[in-house]
Amino acid sequence: MKKLLIVAATAFALTGPALANTCPILMQQIDAALETSTASEEDKAKAMELRASGEAAHAAGDHAKSEADLNEAIELLAM
Repeated sequence: MKKLLIVAATAFALTGPALANTCPILMQQIDAALETSTASEEDKAKAMELRASGEAAHAAGDHAKSEADLNEAIELLAM
């Protein structure tokens, strides 16, 4: 039982940094897609808002919200 708890705690501890590193990659993907996307101007504007919200959430340490916003922006841009 102790080993299971140690493994679970280690996995949990490693998840935070992994999520933190995903946010900047998603932001770069959005930046690149904004230049070439054929999405409507309205969708591009919403994607930019979501990107800004995702960046702010990332800076505040809320990586779950950051990823949710950034992934929504990616969907709007049809990537």
